[in-house]
Amino acid sequence: MSGTRIASISGLRGVVGDGIDPVVAAEFAAAYASGCEPGPIVVSHDGRASAPVFYPAVISGIAGAGRDAWLAGAAATPTVGILVRELHAVGGVQISASHNPPQYNGIKFFQPRGMVLSPGQGREVLDRWRRKDFAWASWDGLGSVRTIERPDDAHLRRVLEIVDVRAIRARGFTVALDACHGAGGRLGARLLRELGCRPIVLGGEPDGLYDHLPEPTEKNLRTFSSVVASVGAAVGFAQDPDADRLAIVDEAGRYIGEERTLALAAARRLEQAKGPVVLNLSTSMITEELARRAGCRVLRTPVGEINVVEAMLAEDALLGGEGNGGVIDPRVGFVRDSLAGMAMVLDLLATSDRPLSQWVDALPHFAMVKDQYPLAAGAGDPDAIAELWDRVSSSFPDGRTDRRDGLRLEWPDRWVHVRASNTEPIVRVIAEGPEEAVARALADEVGLLVAGGRGPRP
Repeated sequence: MSGTRIASISGLRGVVGDGIDPVVAAEFAAAYASGCEPGPIVVSHDGRASAPVFYPAVISGIAGAGRDAWLAGAAATPTVGILVRELHAVGGVQISASHNPPQYNGIKFFQPRGMVLSPGQGREVLDRWRRKDFAWASWDGLGSVRTIERPDDAHLRRVLEIVDVRAIRARGFTVALDACHGAGGRLGARLLRELGCRPIVLGGEPDGLYDHLPEPTEKNLRTFSSVVASVGAAVGFAQDPDADRLAIVDEAGRYIGEERTLALAAARRLEQAKGPVVLNLSTSMITEELARRAGCRVLRTPVGEINVVEAMLAEDALLGGEGNGGVIDPRVGFVRDSLAGMAMVLDLLATSDRPLSQWVDALPHFAMVKDQYPLAAGAGDPDAIAELWDRVSSSFPDGRTDRRDGLRLEWPDRWVHVRASNTEPIVRVIAEGPEEAVARALADEVGLLVAGGRGPRP
């Protein structure tokens, strides 16, 4: 039964028992491994309660297709990318449903360069799975299985190399970390100790027993935010279960969000060097404005980590990322990385006596609004969507148009990005402007055109 299953070029995700099960996981892993060159494949998982079921299923699919499975256990998604490169593996698999609730699980694949699959590579895996075209090995051609010793070491080393460890240690920061009972708690706590911090860790065990919904939003982190202030922490870091996203809370317990995570990392990196900065079309102008002030070129890509990474490689970018708290520093790896983000923010704090709240308040100010609007029946096919973008675009003739990923309209001080969902009959509208009222008005105006007078979905 397909149920909630989302099988796409990005991998597999669904509710356990109603969309994803061990058989589907083994087949998907086999479809991926069947297309890999001979050699080892790194396998890891986040801290979800269903991991002990899906981990051996994925291992079986890989070894059954004649590839060796090298096991990292519970490890962060960026750690998998680094291990693939460090160990010269032919690929990697992360078993995770990212920020989705605990009833979900999923699978994400990596290419040998340590980044997620390109759309073309993902489509090949998806097509192979749909055809049930698995290269099952004979008894004497099965892959071997072994455990990777100290799987976090390479990631830790790379992160420590990009910051002033001595300066951070001299400050002796108290740092609160909400690891969300996921894969980043072990390395996160270790990183903070290596940096001379006093870590106060919540949800550090990768057992999937979430204390709150796992997406690191303001609503879900209200209790954590109060903890940050009550323990006198200089900063609070909140990871999602696979530790590729990072949200931040300041010393007063103020949730400053995921959009500013990348901005704070950029503020530090742009003090050190100059170079192109790559952002997706839905990422805030805060980082873009910082880069422009530093005299650096900014490139925008369609939404999706791989789109950002491919542009970073093509342009030899200094930094990249997405507004969901995903920092990508090529000195560390080519995956969104909460650990790199944590270290870069601490590195920034160590440069002066200013508290985090003052650093945040000094960032360029923009306000963002995010809405979802229902699509009318039959309005979701490609031709109808194209007509919708034409209608919206023609209503704003003075806006600069970008149609690489939905429709983005841009002016010097504001923008709006409209995208149709791949999984639901909805359109997402994201707008940003110098003040919330400006962003709100722009989002509402576009939303009415999209929904034909219907209001946003609650």
